[in-house]
Amino acid sequence: MTRVKGGTVTRARRKKVLKNAKGYFGSKHRLYKTAQEQLFHSGEYAYRDRKKNKSNFRKLWITRINAACRINDISYSKFIDGLNKAGIEINRKMLSELAISAPEEFTKIVNLAKDALNGKVAPKAEKTESKKEEVKIEKKEEKTESNDLSSKTVAELKEMAKEKGIEGYTSMKKAELIDALK
Repeated sequence: MTRVKGGTVTRARRKKVLKNAKGYFGSKHRLYKTAQEQLFHSGEYAYRDRKKNKSNFRKLWITRINAACRINDISYSKFIDGLNKAGIEINRKMLSELAISAPEEFTKIVNLAKDALNGKVAPKAEKTESKKEEVKIEKKEEKTESNDLSSKTVAELKEMAKEKGIEGYTSMKKAELIDALK
């Protein structure tokens, strides 16, 4: 049997690994085997830390919000509770940015939270039953109309499109015909 050498393919693969390991300490950037091992570990660390980074930023935002809250004579937990009671939905990143760049606006939000804690804010207005029923009726009408059209054959849909005067109905597919007829 003839001998097969890896040649250029093997060398290219090794060069790629060593290129990615550039800047690593000691033999980890010189020797293929140790460089490859270090790249595997580096990939694991990078994946783990991309996930961990999100919690690190959340901690930072909470710390900044807490500092700004203390300036306004309220604790972080009471502030967040007040926001929830006031019905204000704003994420911690935006609160942190407000605390840094616009402290006067942050103070207004803190005052709203304090008022909600004291019971001065009116409760959230809930949708009336009639509005809910109207939405349900509209959705049912849309479903029945689309079901009626989807139950028809392509030939029937093309006839309906011809009657309505829709151009290019002859080359349309069934889904396109249904959309055009709506």
